[in-house]
This record gives sequence, structure tokens and C-alpha cells, in this order.
Amino acid sequence: MKSCVFDFLTDLQAVHYPDNKDQELAVVYHLHNLVDNIRLRFKVFTNIEKPEVFSATALYQSANFMERETYDFFGVNFVGHPNLIRILNVDEMDYFPLRKEFPLEDQTRIDKDDEMFGR
Repeated sequence: MKSCVFDFLTDLQAVHYPDNKDQELAVVYHLHNLVDNIRLRFKVFTNIEKPEVFSATALYQSANFMERETYDFFGVNFVGHPNLIRILNVDEMDYFPLRKEFPLEDQTRIDKDDEMFGR
């Protein structure tokens, strides 16, 4: 029997699905088997009230900064991460900017005409 070893973590990020009850956040992992050139993508879902996922830093050292960035922008708490602090945003930030909790544009703006945007 041949084993399939995914020894390279290509990418790790999160996606916010606001309509999925109790599974609003998904952490997406992209793994690569360099010997057989096989790629694998899988998602781990968690709720937005207590977004906790086990850290992959014990398996892949490259997960360190990717998990910190995912925490910084989505608020996912990676249990067992050695240094889970913000990496790009200021420490005083009390929200996670890539969650779909805010409208895409300011609805109170009066300086734009909706007819010009096909609305």
C-alpha cells in the first residue's frame, strides 16, 4: 500500500458564510504532496460565537503566520498556537475586518447617483 504524504502547506485562510447557522466561519487548508503532485483542499467549520480550531503549527511551521493573519482578519482562535497575536492590524482593533458583518458601502452617501451604477 502506498502512502500519500502531504508535506507542504500551500495556504491557510478563512471564509465567512453568514447564512450558515453554527458554521459561519470556515478555515480552508491547501495541502500539497510534492512527490506525487497531489493537492488537497479541505475546510474546517466553526461557529462565529466561539470560533476555535486546533492549530496546525505542530505539523507545519509555515502555519504560524498564516494562522496569525487569519486570526487578525476573521477572529479564529487557533488552539495551541504558540503566539496568536495580531500581525497586520493594530492591537486596539476590536473587530475583525474581513467578516461580512458590515455593509459593502455607505448607504447614507448623497454624492452618488444610483442611475449611474445601473440601480
